[in-house]
Amino acid sequence: MATYDIQEMIGKAREAQKVLRGYSQEQIDRIVRCIGKTVYDNAEELAVMAIEETGMGKLSDKISKNQGKARLIWNDLKTKKSIGVLAEYPNQGLIEIAKPIGVIAAVTPVTNPVVTPMCNAMMAVKCANTIIVAPHPRAKKLSVYLLGLWNEALAKLGAPENIIQVIGDPSLELTNELMRSADAVIATGGSAMVKAAYSSGKPSYGVGQGNVQCIFDRGIDIPSAVEEVMTGRLFDNGIICSGEQTIIAPREDYDTIIAEFVRKGAFYADDPQVKTMLCETLFPGGKLNTKLVGQPVEKLAEAAGLKLPEGTRLIVIPCDTFGRGESLSKEKMFPVMTAYRYDTWEDALAIAKANLEYEGLGHSLSLRTNDKEHILEAANVIDVSRILVNQVCSTSAGGAFKNGLNPTTTIGCGTWGNNSISENFTYYHMMNRIRVAMVKPEWYQPSDEEIWRE
Repeated sequence: MATYDIQEMIGKAREAQKVLRGYSQEQIDRIVRCIGKTVYDNAEELAVMAIEETGMGKLSDKISKNQGKARLIWNDLKTKKSIGVLAEYPNQGLIEIAKPIGVIAAVTPVTNPVVTPMCNAMMAVKCANTIIVAPHPRAKKLSVYLLGLWNEALAKLGAPENIIQVIGDPSLELTNELMRSADAVIATGGSAMVKAAYSSGKPSYGVGQGNVQCIFDRGIDIPSAVEEVMTGRLFDNGIICSGEQTIIAPREDYDTIIAEFVRKGAFYADDPQVKTMLCETLFPGGKLNTKLVGQPVEKLAEAAGLKLPEGTRLIVIPCDTFGRGESLSKEKMFPVMTAYRYDTWEDALAIAKANLEYEGLGHSLSLRTNDKEHILEAANVIDVSRILVNQVCSTSAGGAFKNGLNPTTTIGCGTWGNNSISENFTYYHMMNRIRVAMVKPEWYQPSDEEIWRE
């Protein structure tokens, strides 16, 4: 096993970054494209390795995720200016110039061991930074292999060595030293790791916990809405932080909506004894059962001692209580949803708000509605950084061709989620900007009378 000296790695990264600083936009973009295309071209192999090492997720979805994120992020980045002069504003007398940050530390999670380091590397290098990745210990073999693929592809471009480095035998001590030694940190993972990043003394970008509440409005296309919500919840066996967690439905439409879920392969656990068995299995002692994260319904049922109907894809558990004190109100990282009835739109928002205040504040809200006033009311009442309307939240909150959100794997949750940004992390967070201020043409200072006039 190789040994990893963080200071030596930082030194190599700084030498490589000196070379990148002299690159043109075209040269930088070729490297960024190569990082994404390598994952795209090896999507299936990397997906197989991810499941073998982490033991979680669904192969077809991981392949789709590897290809989809690589495609989406490069398509977004390839037209963006990130080197040298970014913009000139003649009427304001301003010129904006980009400068790199330096060496970036990236802490990546076991749930996304391929696309998160890929995304972080593409964003960092886009602004002429170098990056050192500290992977989750349960994904270290895959991370080292992925680095080898990148190094081989980048060498063919004549790129400098050590643009990307990986701690192949990660530990808490090495990760903390890396975060203290780098110039900035991207932390994608559990709340403890994100907190450590913010405590490193370096500028940090972290993510908040997911627990996406999904509200069904009246007057919608129920079969279409159920199909998309179910697709989102089942994606990669439920490990995506932006995956739909709940069915919050109008009382008069509740049975119809649940029946549609059942028709599409959901098991409705309305027996109180079955609900208790599931709750104790999924949240023993009120805490998420990490052994079941990313596992299919068959494994969940086996762990709970239940026999599910053949063809079951999802478990739906009805709940009368919500918010603090109800374990099922928290994020569920497996193919399980909870279901609630509501009478008024205000009631629906109250359920979602209470669950998010228990876990997931600042992340995302999913609405199935055609009522703009309801959308705006939700935005006013609930503190989330994203509201996804009539689309699969799981695969769209991190950006999609159908919406205008920044394509990313790192989702900022604002101060509500103890994060420094309330938007999707992207390349422009990886640059410093110089603003050259000249005298504005035809400037004038208004009189005090003009300034204070009512």
